[in-house]
Amino acid sequence: MIYLASDHAGFELKEKVKIFLEKEGYEIEDCGAYELNPSDDYPDFISKAAEAVSKDPKSKAIILGGSGQGEAIVANKFPNVRAVVFYGNAEMIPLTREHNDANILSLGARFLTEEEAFEAVKLWLEAPFTEEERHVRRIEKIKKIEHVI
Repeated sequence: MIYLASDHAGFELKEKVKIFLEKEGYEIEDCGAYELNPSDDYPDFISKAAEAVSKDPKSKAIILGGSGQGEAIVANKFPNVRAVVFYGNAEMIPLTREHNDANILSLGARFLTEEEAFEAVKLWLEAPFTEEERHVRRIEKIKKIEHVI
């Protein structure tokens, strides 16, 4: 399952990413925003997607906002979530999956074209986690930090 969420700044791009993912054959669930409302607040929608991924770490989410930064901050408050921000260099996308097993991709809609967003989403979803011992060890350390807080 791929969860989608955005605020007003990412709404238009979220709707396009949704169509792109459906055409690619992915099962998606839209966690909002469901309409363009310039006064909405991203935590209301991002938290729904992040909570879903937190409960099922094998799922993924794509969240969108103006920069993607605040959205990633919200998502990373949830246990088992490893959200990364993308707004430019596609070469980094596979590494977020291969090394960090990132399960949420946060897109900065104000910094991406539609084509760049589609490319990033495709690269991210297709990149596997390497399962190398050093990466597994690091993720386990992250999980221990989550339980301390």
